[in-house]
Amino acid sequence: MQGLKENVDIKSLIYEVRGKQVMLDSDVAYLFGYEVKQLNRQITRNKDRFPENYCFKITKEEYDSLRCQNGTLKSSRGEHRKYMPYVFKEYGITMLAGLLKSKIAVEASIRIVNQFIEMKKLLKKNNDSLSLINDIYNIKNKLLIHDKNFEIIFDKFERKEDFKSKLFFDGEIYDAYSLLVDVIGKTNKEIIIIDNYVDKVTLDILSKKKVSVTVLLIMDENKSKLNNTDINKFNSEYPLLRIRCTNAFHDRFIILDNKYLYHLGASLKDLGKKVFGVTKIEDKLVLNDLINKILDAN
Repeated sequence: MQGLKENVDIKSLIYEVRGKQVMLDSDVAYLFGYEVKQLNRQITRNKDRFPENYCFKITKEEYDSLRCQNGTLKSSRGEHRKYMPYVFKEYGITMLAGLLKSKIAVEASIRIVNQFIEMKKLLKKNNDSLSLINDIYNIKNKLLIHDKNFEIIFDKFERKEDFKSKLFFDGEIYDAYSLLVDVIGKTNKEIIIIDNYVDKVTLDILSKKKVSVTVLLIMDENKSKLNNTDINKFNSEYPLLRIRCTNAFHDRFIILDNKYLYHLGASLKDLGKKVFGVTKIEDKLVLNDLINKILDAN
């Protein structure tokens, strides 16, 4: 089994088949560090875990069409195949990573899911823009909608449902990652994360923050897997990340803009590996006490 492929352009490996964004089994195998036959063996043994909305086998016509549309595919992995390949949606990729129980597969699946999320957000933004243009056109022609309704129409594209608690089960990497990316994306000024076991997965999530948002990462230097190189690379692209080392905290917390407090039942590095919960703590006294504890630990 090979190491994690750090420099692969994952977006270039995502194709559209039957109106769905998918990745070829040969590319998934390459990123996971396995042979294609090992991945397909997992599908055969666990058919009930891979319904068609997780993965499916494409036809020769579909595969030939992919090769015509994508010149690089002609010389890629699995060019001369005896059988038609499987393609995976993001749900199938996370399920496969859970079955393989490989650290490299889990880390690679998070990177892949991240790209699926980015592409879906781009598609949603384009669809929302078309819908918005249509709404404005109807408003101008009918002249029946009050100014206040304009705010409702424009606002609906940006509004996200808030939550007080959420439980994730083993293997739900995509759902957990997507939720935390949304939470991080809501922040306007500062993110404070308390997590003794942070690693590159934490930095992947933080890369989705707004450009102007600063980050304070509080961790135990004896337990964290981040090094100065990781931190410097992150700051070169997504400033500003500050590190504070202390062993004063046991549980994991996220504080957004000094206003919103979330308690995490597991470290960010363990997303989807075990059953865990995310809970919003709305007691302002608890929030203020935790902030004061952070200041005292400075």
